[in-house]
Amino acid sequence: MKRQSAVNRVLLALVGIVLLGSGILILAGGFDLYRRWDLTPPDGWPFTAPHDVLLDTADRTRWTDEGWWWPVVIAFLAIVVLLALWWLLAQIRRTHPGHIPLGSPAVNGVELRERALSDALAADAQQQPGVHKARARMDGSAKHPEAHLDLTLASDSEPGPVLQALGDGPLERARQSTGQTRLPATVQLRASPHKARRAD
Repeated sequence: MKRQSAVNRVLLALVGIVLLGSGILILAGGFDLYRRWDLTPPDGWPFTAPHDVLLDTADRTRWTDEGWWWPVVIAFLAIVVLLALWWLLAQIRRTHPGHIPLGSPAVNGVELRERALSDALAADAQQQPGVHKARARMDGSAKHPEAHLDLTLASDSEPGPVLQALGDGPLERARQSTGQTRLPATVQLRASPHKARRAD
């Protein structure tokens, strides 16, 4: 999840930088801002005049008579489309367990809503010493749920003991209550904001 979010941020930042730079160049040339601001663009700089185009006729037709041109263009566009579809599917393919069967082996018809388990896990985690605030959600499948917790620590707490107590307490109780043999968990820790103290 974190890796996917990081990749998304990098891709969006790169696309944003390219679009922003292209837009600035096009606007600068379209409104003839170089002349108005007495600027001299570098040699070969694109879109420096109001009537400059992205591709002139010579550039657009340079390789159209070559046998390899259209297959390369079609293959490139196909790869771009496939990558875009893969990225889109990766965004929406976030599985949730929905209803988690209880018992080991599971009792037919006895299930627990993932929201109820998330709320119970968050409430239990928030009662642990050193935890100021806790949020939880469940991912994965119904047979193999995964817990994701976001904990805000108290200003005087240490992460090590909090994580140890979390694993021995709320996570173990959640595992036992659902009858799971294992309950993987990802925990994100945050420091509780506090006012700086003045030293005299």
